[in-house]
Parts: sequence; C-alpha cells; structure tokens
Amino acid sequence: MTTFADLGLSQKVLSAVTDAGYSTPTPIQAGAIPPALQRRDICGIAQTGTGKTASFVLPMLTLLEKGRARARMPRTLILEPTRELAAQVAENFEKYGKNHKLNIALLIGGVSFEDQDRKLERGADVLICTPGRLLDHCERGKLLMTGVEIFVIDEADRMLDMGFIPDIERIAKMIPFTRQTLFFSATMPPEIQKLADRFLQNPERIEVAKPSSTATTVTQRLVAAHHKDYEKRAVLRDLVRAQEDLKNAIIFCNRKKDVADLFRSLERHGFSVGALHGDMDQRSRTTMLQNFRDGNIQLLVASDVAARGLDLPDVGHVFNFDVPIHAEDYVHRIGRTGRAGRSGRAFTLVTKSDTKYVDAIEKLIVQKIEWLNGDLSALPAPMESFESDRPRKGKDKDRSRGRRGRDNHKSDIKTTDTPVDSDERAATPAKVESVKTERRAEQKSHNAPRNTRPYPANDDNRERRSRHYRDHDDGPTPVGFGDDIPAFMLIVANAKA
Repeated sequence: MTTFADLGLSQKVLSAVTDAGYSTPTPIQAGAIPPALQRRDICGIAQTGTGKTASFVLPMLTLLEKGRARARMPRTLILEPTRELAAQVAENFEKYGKNHKLNIALLIGGVSFEDQDRKLERGADVLICTPGRLLDHCERGKLLMTGVEIFVIDEADRMLDMGFIPDIERIAKMIPFTRQTLFFSATMPPEIQKLADRFLQNPERIEVAKPSSTATTVTQRLVAAHHKDYEKRAVLRDLVRAQEDLKNAIIFCNRKKDVADLFRSLERHGFSVGALHGDMDQRSRTTMLQNFRDGNIQLLVASDVAARGLDLPDVGHVFNFDVPIHAEDYVHRIGRTGRAGRSGRAFTLVTKSDTKYVDAIEKLIVQKIEWLNGDLSALPAPMESFESDRPRKGKDKDRSRGRRGRDNHKSDIKTTDTPVDSDERAATPAKVESVKTERRAEQKSHNAPRNTRPYPANDDNRERRSRHYRDHDDGPTPVGFGDDIPAFMLIVANAKA
C-alpha cells in the first residue's frame, strides 16, 4: 500500500501530514503528487471530496522550501472561483505548512485593500486569490507577476464555465511562460478541456474516477413535485421531517432570490435554518458557515456558492429544491454529503418542466436515479389555493389593478393559526367556488361596453361621453355640408365675369 512517504515529499511536509492524522494518500493524491514534484503540468480529474486540495498543496510546500519571495512578487499563484474556497485553501497551507516559514497572502473581496497590501509588501510565497481581486491589485500597481513559478487553477471547469476565461487569460499573460500549471477539477467536459489545453503544456493527466461520476456512498433519489413554489416548499418540509436520522443538511436553490424566500419560509415553520449566497458580505458568509459546522443551525439553504470544495466533511443530507440547470453542478452539490467514506443521502425535487435537466444529469453520471414514492405520473392533483386566482402578469396586470379594491372580501375568509406562507393558505372548495363566481360577475361588469354605463350628471363626464360617441362615429353620415353651408358659398357669381 502506498504511503505519503513513498511520494517524494519533504520531511517537514510528512511530519505535518502525520500530525494531521493522515498516512495513506487518496488515489488523486498518489497520482498527482509525484509528477507535480517533477514540475510537470497536471490535469487532475477526480470527484469532489477525494482530497484534490492536498494534491497541489503538499507538493507546492516541498518545492517552496528553497528560495524566498521578494516584495510584491509572489512565487506561486492559486486561483479559486469563490472566497470560501480561497479561504479554505489558505487554511490547508497553514495546516500542512506549520513547519515552514512561508508568507501566505489571501486576496479576496470583502476585505480592505490596506491589509492585503501590507502582506504583499512583506513578500508572498503563496498567493491565493479570486481573479477579480487579483486584477484589482495588479491595476493598482501593487503586484508584479513575473516571479510566479507555479500557477494553480482549482475547480478548473467552474472557473472557465463561470465566465472567468477573459480574466484567466489576462492573468496567464502576466506570468512567465516557463511556469508550471496545475489544473484540478471534478468534471472536465470536452468543450472545457479544449479551453484548459490553452494553459497546459504536455500535461500529465490523472483521472482516478470516471468524469462527472458520483460517490457510491451517496444514496440518490428523485422526488416528484408540482411546479408551484408553495407546493414544492410543502413537499420539501415533509421530506425533511421524514428523515429520522437527519443531523444536518444543505438545501440548494438555483437563484439567490429563491434562497432568501425558502429561508424565510422554513424559518416561519420553526426549522433551524440559515442562508448562504453570493450577495451576502464576507463576514456574514463566514459566520453562517461556521455556525453550520458547529451545529448551531441544522439546515443551510444555499446557492451553488456552497456546491464547490467547501470543507464541510460531515453533511448527512443534500436536498436539491431546484434541479440544477447544468448537469455538472449536480455532481458537486451531492458531493457535499457522503464524504471521507461516510454515507449520505441526496434528494432532488423534480417538476414536469425539469425532466430535460434530469435526463442530462443521468446521461452525465451514466446512472439511472430512482424515484421516491412514484414518479411524476403518480402526482396527486394540485392543491386548491388562491394562488391560481391571483392576477396574472402581462395582459391582465392593468385590468387587475381596478379590481384590487373590490377583492378585499378575501380577508374575511378564515385561515388556520399554523404559521404558513401567505401563498399557502388553502380554503374549502365551497368558499373557493363562491369567490370565483363573484369575481366572474365583477369581470363581466368590468368588460361591459362603456356607452351603456350610467354617467353622473356633471359637465366633465358629459363632455367625456360626447367625445366617446364622436370617436365611435355611431350617428348617420352627413351628405355635403348639411345645414351648415358657409355664407360665401351662397354668393351668386357674376355672369359677365
């Protein structure tokens, strides 16, 4: 069996790894570390949770034992797609580099430039950053990239797929061509591979699992749901309550707005819940993650900012409130559970409009996902709710404004005392039918021809009515000038003229 001592790492690194409690490398570590120590370019592909971060941190620490960094000239550069990932990599360097005297600079948004400038002035052996903040420092003249020896792009597919291609190309032009480049990712589709090849020179490709495969320790299930948000939220709540062994869980949404809405809904229903998305400031994001790690909150509603590489080793469940649009994101989301040999469960809520996304996921992972309690064809009838009676957007928007005041009778309908969303209050069929009948009568009255409506007896309304009749031109068509012939037309012409 291969051990870390067999990989060629320095004694300082081996001592730190042993103190951390590790002795046997994961397959991606065993495959990537030796060629990385030989300064070969690396393209490492492995499913999430298999130790990709240590695959470049450990060899970098060994290579950095010789030499020192100069002011504003970092020796190595690591790009991360999110602040959380960048901070996590910095923690790994501090953990495994405790026997080294290396300066580590973390450049991410949400932190003052002054603090980061002071670190750069001392010289950074390791520079860990997000692309935007790195370019900000370069444009301010605070960084020189000509001394970079090792260039790492972590979560390469995400970096390229999120629109960072122009930024990465700009950064790559600032770095010496003779650099060593390391790519690590959980997925590498062909179109992304073509882009990655621009930055790699004769790379060593390490692929320890099928591209885009999911961990065998994760039990995956699809859950049928109606497309209405209030119905999906009801299904999710029942699903969460049905998990008897639920310790904690991450609930993923596609949009930041949905994260906020679902968080408020679950909070009103008494769940221990927090939220995490890209619009939150860095302090709030860090605090929320720490509370989730410490067990202070049970459920974390998040966007895909939490889907990649975060150090959350003991997540028991993952719920996809929305089916991810990009199939690769599904792999990363459910990879938050079932890590380090633990078992996990992943549930995905599916509506009829999501079937094409599910097909893409099953094609990507080469696996058929089983349904929980029947597929979409087994769905019960949609719940009756006032949601269907609300004014529709678009053409009916203006017409609904006029009826808004007349719809105040809805407040007379009693609702339960259970804390529920405003769009989840269902009435009895009889009351719903009564409301619908009343609204149809109002609609009929509203659509009646204008000229049949009674007008109050005042001059303004009489003038409006007069204009209305003229516009419709309902009277008999006059012939010639009628009785209003101008006087000059009646003058008899002089015959002599």
